[in-house]
Amino acid sequence: MNASTLLKHSEHPHPEALKNVLMAYAKINKNYTAAIREVRTKLENLDDDFQLLHKHNPIHHMESRVKSPESILEKLVRRGYDLDINKISKQLLDIAGIRVICYYVDDIYIIANLLKKQDDLTVIKEVDYIKNPKPNGYRSLHLVVEIPVFFVNRMEKIPVEVQIRTMAMDFWASLEHQLRYKAEGEIPKFIADELKECSESIANSDLQMQKIHSFLEDLDKFRPK
Repeated sequence: MNASTLLKHSEHPHPEALKNVLMAYAKINKNYTAAIREVRTKLENLDDDFQLLHKHNPIHHMESRVKSPESILEKLVRRGYDLDINKISKQLLDIAGIRVICYYVDDIYIIANLLKKQDDLTVIKEVDYIKNPKPNGYRSLHLVVEIPVFFVNRMEKIPVEVQIRTMAMDFWASLEHQLRYKAEGEIPKFIADELKECSESIANSDLQMQKIHSFLEDLDKFRPK
């Protein structure tokens, strides 16, 4: 059910709040899309420069999105936040999201550290779910950065959540999300245990691939030029 349909249904628990989000969404989407564009450009430039210097691209690919009106309202309600439309940007830091998929675990920290060094960017929050995985086995590095975005007659600092993970971590997270959706959020314990075991196996594979990559890089340094 899309947002317009939701608005027509009187059983929606917060019809006025949804109406306000819908009315403001064109501006929200425009502003946060602009912020995503700014951060993506930084990441692309860093990836290109790293390739030139080290003959290796840390980034495999990137995905981005702006939360839908339904998702914005659902999270505000779930977290018990104020439904005032003017407070959304201060309460929700993940309206704009970029997922950065890297080849190796070391690449994650390379990209994160390079991004954090940008003078015009402020790190608001950092959570490392790689060193400290979630109980279900989820692994990723999360950064919330605030970026200045210049419009015709103003400048706004807009938060963007950047999730950085390997292809293996992304594979697990995507399937876990799909399975949780299929189970309507209630995954039986034996399946949850299986998923956690899969996460640990994938993490071990990531470490093995990192070791192989590091060995080949070291080997390359001693080859005659």
